[in-house]
Amino acid sequence: MTASTAFLARRRRPVAAGALALCGALALCACGASDSDDDSGSGSGSGSGSGSGETHVVKTAMGDVKVPVAPKRVVVLDTAELDSAITLGVKPVGSTHVEASSGFPGYLPKDEVSGIEDVGEMLNPNLEAVAALKPDVILTSKIRHAAKYDQLSQIAPTVMTENTGYPWKKNFQVHADALGKKAEAKKAVADYDAHAEEVTTAVGGPAKAGATKVNVVRFVEGADIRIYGERTYIATLLKDVGLGRPAIAAKAKDGFSYDVSPERIDLADADVIFRSTYGDPQKAKQTRTVGSSLWKNMGAVKKGDVHTVDDELWIQGIGYTAADRILDEMREYLTEK
Repeated sequence: MTASTAFLARRRRPVAAGALALCGALALCACGASDSDDDSGSGSGSGSGSGSGETHVVKTAMGDVKVPVAPKRVVVLDTAELDSAITLGVKPVGSTHVEASSGFPGYLPKDEVSGIEDVGEMLNPNLEAVAALKPDVILTSKIRHAAKYDQLSQIAPTVMTENTGYPWKKNFQVHADALGKKAEAKKAVADYDAHAEEVTTAVGGPAKAGATKVNVVRFVEGADIRIYGERTYIATLLKDVGLGRPAIAAKAKDGFSYDVSPERIDLADADVIFRSTYGDPQKAKQTRTVGSSLWKNMGAVKKGDVHTVDDELWIQGIGYTAADRILDEMREYLTEK
């Protein structure tokens, strides 16, 4: 049985032509800045502003940054920040896309991403396009765009978290602070906690959940096969439901992943396996691996407890909107027998 498509209901622009084009865009933004806005501090740029001129300080990975109290024009540069904004009821004016995708994550409601300007591939955003949108605030992370911080900060106050993935709950609070949406964030967290508890109950309660060892395997084009560790986004959801993890998960490098070749895929065996693929299945070694006798002889495979999940949702989403849908799918898969 496959997950209901109902759970998933909910372009690549070129890099800036050159320094002259970017400088021109920055100059236009600077011309639009108010002379009376003299309280701009670290990380403050020259976006169009929230209208009130009021700012508040947000603590970021790059230090304190003054951000409009109620920013209207938001640009996000990664999927986690996009998920946070959508969760909080904010439609960004601009967002990057992930390299392997053809647009924004498919799990997000189409009406909530429709009209968002694509400002380039996530690891190489088009800064000219970002500047042209005259944002009030830019959301991203240090691990993604630390090298571009000075340029981004010239465009608008830039709020960076240290990392992405595992610290997603802490990052979400930073995003909520920057967007002036703390009340909405509190509700999102409460709803998620209640949802996770419902899934735990549905799978038989804490004891049964804990006795069910679950692995998440990702086939990645251009890389070895990843068995996800305990310091990842998806691992936090498994933990919140109370699901157990095989010993291999604790051996993951830096808690992220334990990487294996197709010849060692049996190390991924567990009571339940969720698997996804990033990129071309053949180049990601997925086709070769799942067709092997080593894969077919794993216990989870023999029991029919291997479930193919959407990579955009389970791995790339990184936020409460994605988590809500993952919990729905997790419940379906774990209770279908």
